[in-house]
Amino acid sequence: MNNYAQNFDLTGKVALVTGASYGIGFSIAKALSAAGATICFNDLKQEFVDKGLANYEAEGIKAHGYVCNVCDEEGVQAMVKKIEEEVGVIDILVNNAGIIKRIPMHEMAAADFRMVIDVDLNAPFICSKAVIPSMIKKGHGKIINICSMMSEFGRETVSAYAAAKGGLKMLTRNIASEYGKYNIQCNGIGPGYIATPQTAPLREIQPDGERHPFDKFIIGRTPAERWGEADDLGGPAVFLSSDASNFVNGHILYVDGGIAAYIGKQP
Repeated sequence: MNNYAQNFDLTGKVALVTGASYGIGFSIAKALSAAGATICFNDLKQEFVDKGLANYEAEGIKAHGYVCNVCDEEGVQAMVKKIEEEVGVIDILVNNAGIIKRIPMHEMAAADFRMVIDVDLNAPFICSKAVIPSMIKKGHGKIINICSMMSEFGRETVSAYAAAKGGLKMLTRNIASEYGKYNIQCNGIGPGYIATPQTAPLREIQPDGERHPFDKFIIGRTPAERWGEADDLGGPAVFLSSDASNFVNGHILYVDGGIAAYIGKQP
């Protein structure tokens, strides 16, 4: 009889979660650790890595932190080599690092557009390219791309972000298509609107006692009638990192409280 719970066990697996000093990446890494994985993460500066290590230590997690810019191909290759030497071959890659610039498209400089594309699309290509050869040799691997709701929907002021995440959705499908024969599964997670310190101002009660207009908009667009929590992404991440998803490939799992299925309330 199949022990289905065992399929979710990540004991002995090495996971690299990019940009996971805090926020969504940190929550995903915590979930992977709770399932048994050894956590590696990166950030741009040593001081950020040190803060991340302190965050993990406070949770009782022994993580491995590396200074690396995920847009730097040589730097990423060197980091992956170092992780393989110090920790082990990477079994799970979560391409979490990302940025957003909220600027109306007709006012956005091409340099700003390129910067978002570089971090949100080119970097996942660079990181995936770096881990795939060892995954092929090992005969198994999991790649998870954080694709966002903006891989499906457009919205004002996020042209670069939506373009990058839409591209990341297709990169996800192409990695699945190209490397599925090597028992490598590449899937995406599309978070809905998540309650983080960055979105806290949008959820504050206004002086008149009313909700912030954007808060009202999100609650009205979400069947769950709430913002997501970063920990809501942990279960899906564990599933897509585990043997339970060995025949799931090229899929984008939207963790959005039902937004993608919902037209919204009638006014």
